[in-house]
Amino acid sequence: MTDRRRVEFVEVAPRDGFQSIGEPIPTAEKIAIIDGLLEAGFRRMEIGSFVNPKAVPQMADMAEVAVAFRDRKDARLSILVPNSKGAEIALESGYRALVFVVSVSETHNRKNVRRSVAESLDQLRSIVETIGRSGDYALRIDLATAFDCPFDGTVSLDDLRRVYLAARSIAPDAEFALCDTTGCADPLSVETRFSALIKEDPQATWAFHGHDTFGMGVANSFAAYSAGVRIIDAATAGLGGCPFAPGASGNTAMEDLVFAFTRGGVDSGIDLERLLNAADRIARLPGGQTESHLRQVPRERIAQVLPERTAEQRAQ
Repeated sequence: MTDRRRVEFVEVAPRDGFQSIGEPIPTAEKIAIIDGLLEAGFRRMEIGSFVNPKAVPQMADMAEVAVAFRDRKDARLSILVPNSKGAEIALESGYRALVFVVSVSETHNRKNVRRSVAESLDQLRSIVETIGRSGDYALRIDLATAFDCPFDGTVSLDDLRRVYLAARSIAPDAEFALCDTTGCADPLSVETRFSALIKEDPQATWAFHGHDTFGMGVANSFAAYSAGVRIIDAATAGLGGCPFAPGASGNTAMEDLVFAFTRGGVDSGIDLERLLNAADRIARLPGGQTESHLRQVPRERIAQVLPERTAEQRAQ
């Protein structure tokens, strides 16, 4: 996306957010929430992951959720896969948009997926071979701990560059996301890292995935946007919190991002009223860790300060 007045938001609450809740969410409720988010206008969303239920119990019903949305053609619905087996299951379930995660930090990668970074890159190679036989596909690679590791501290740009280049050589057509796994990144660091990598590899497609541990999620997203990133992740109601990153709080609240970008004249095609309704529903999930500024503001006040959308924008 090259239009400086457009941004594409990727909703991650059904995957990154739901997995943070210990108590099983009824499958029907998951499906209803995803439906509500689609009605709000999202055209990209991570709806879950095909992982071992022992590792992430909340995803035990992923097959049922996948069936409910496999025929949707109006949105890029992605599934996170940890290995080639997960990729095979996703493909058999009718999904061609996959997400793979590898940490820049060796320690975090071992804690997160119990593999070395090199072993994860081998898994990525297997996934690329698997999906390459399936025809059309879209692959997203999340570079976790791209700024900071909860165990080792600050991650160097050189380490980030090394893991990125290794992954890029395996999956040259993939989209790459820098992930602020701990929420410790600051706007200057976000803009600096993206600017450096984009300058070195301007043909790559970039995304940003931020958390809001220190209240900088929205600012960091704008920093990524200023560096040229047009794809930004967030979770409605701020649901989330990485179970493998001690001290990290939830994702950046999607409604806060949509409001901020809309106020700045950057269109995302998201219906904020419907998004807030979905946020209210997510916030009622038992055991969910949510955080949102916009949900605390009276709805009539929000409507007063938002710019009017043009007929062209409403049609998009």
